Amino acid sequence: MTEFLGAVAEQFLQSSLLELTAVVFAIAYLILAVKENSLCWYAAAISTFIFLAIFWEVKLYMESGLQVFYLAMAAYGWYQWRSADYGSAGLQISMWTMGQHAIALTFIVLLTFLSGYFLQSATDAQLPYLDSFTTWASVVATFMVARKLLENWIYWLVIDSVSIYLYIDRELYFTAILFAVYIVIIFFGWFSWSKSYQQKIQQV
Repeated sequence: MTEFLGAVAEQFLQSSLLELTAVVFAIAYLILAVKENSLCWYAAAISTFIFLAIFWEVKLYMESGLQVFYLAMAAYGWYQWRSADYGSAGLQISMWTMGQHAIALTFIVLLTFLSGYFLQSATDAQLPYLDSFTTWASVVATFMVARKLLENWIYWLVIDSVSIYLYIDRELYFTAILFAVYIVIIFFGWFSWSKSYQQKIQQV
């Protein structure tokens, strides 16, 4: 623990302004998402641009590629959410069936093994299977956020917990701290969205 704190302090003194900027906008994204504010997608786009370069530099190729998907989803999510900001009914929080979750989890597991095997055998990628898992799971979870599916917060809890280990291994300590903050915010997101979902159910 002492070594970790020392490493964080050293990186703080020699920190990349770009990484700190990405972290700030990433936190802004999640806080705004909790509030169901479509401005979250602007913050996501800025953070994503920066992390794309950062992850490529540390050989987390799947994570870097994931940022391209995030950019597309930022546009998609903004389009899906924007009507709510203008007083219309907008996209409402909903839930998936168990069958839909089974399909999503099968998608994540299959593509994790396929891309993990490829990265391990054909590239110099670091932690290829963990990198692949967090990437494909994030693809699903980001789509869930854009569609305002309540269970996205559960997916993110698992993804972010694994990501912390991944980023510490790559010495991206600010990013690891960011994901630790994410885990705290996730609980607020779950309770906030759950409250909105229950209110919607009672109105039906």
